[in-house]
Amino acid sequence: MHIGIVTLFPEMFTALTDYGVSGRACRSSVVQLDFWNPRDFTEDRHRTVDDHPYGGGPGMLMKTEPLVAAIRQARQRLLDNGREKKEQSIEVRTVYLSPQGKPLNHTKVVELSRLGSLVLICGRYQGIDARVIEKEVDEEISLGDFVLSGGEIAAMAVVDALLRLQPGVLGDEDCSRHDSFTEGLLHCPQYTRPQEFEALEVPPVLLSGDHAAIAAWSNKQSLGNTWLKRPDLLADLELTDEQKGLLNQFRDDFQS
Repeated sequence: MHIGIVTLFPEMFTALTDYGVSGRACRSSVVQLDFWNPRDFTEDRHRTVDDHPYGGGPGMLMKTEPLVAAIRQARQRLLDNGREKKEQSIEVRTVYLSPQGKPLNHTKVVELSRLGSLVLICGRYQGIDARVIEKEVDEEISLGDFVLSGGEIAAMAVVDALLRLQPGVLGDEDCSRHDSFTEGLLHCPQYTRPQEFEALEVPPVLLSGDHAAIAAWSNKQSLGNTWLKRPDLLADLELTDEQKGLLNQFRDDFQS
């Protein structure tokens, strides 16, 4: 996967490229990250990247010309890279990380993870010119209903989520298949050593060695966990009769 990131602060991304699972993915070339700084496309000696908004109001906007130049060069590099690899179909999706975008969810992560090329735009200040969004952006994505100081943290979150779904990134491929949201539900509670911790015991079924009983317990707890913490997710699912029965059992246990 080849990702071009347009940002005023490429050095922030060392948190992604130098550590953990994402760092290993970058070092092993599972993903190629390129950074495009609008400051490199300025023409004044101060390398100005912000400007006042028309109509007044607080704050500044990212300066249009260097931002657009960075986006277009990032997109062109990804297209050229695809042609060098003789890819049959080259699609470069351009995403602006914005609090006005659609909230990111697992379905969108899976969709983006299947793309070969992606450009992520990290806004700063009060945002970017609406004409840049109209001409250069395919979609806007948000981490949630809150505002960050810039799009870098959001872009890192997106890239990290995408990398987890790339073949060979995780040590155990089953990890991502059992993550929360993969089947529309939250993961069941999990436990490790010691067997007893501050008078709390690991559920006996997990020590039984009975794989069928453990699977039934895990499914029941996953449904119950979702019911307790994210009931909105259940509203979007069509549960099987077996799942409905397990959920009813959980509710009865919880309320007794």
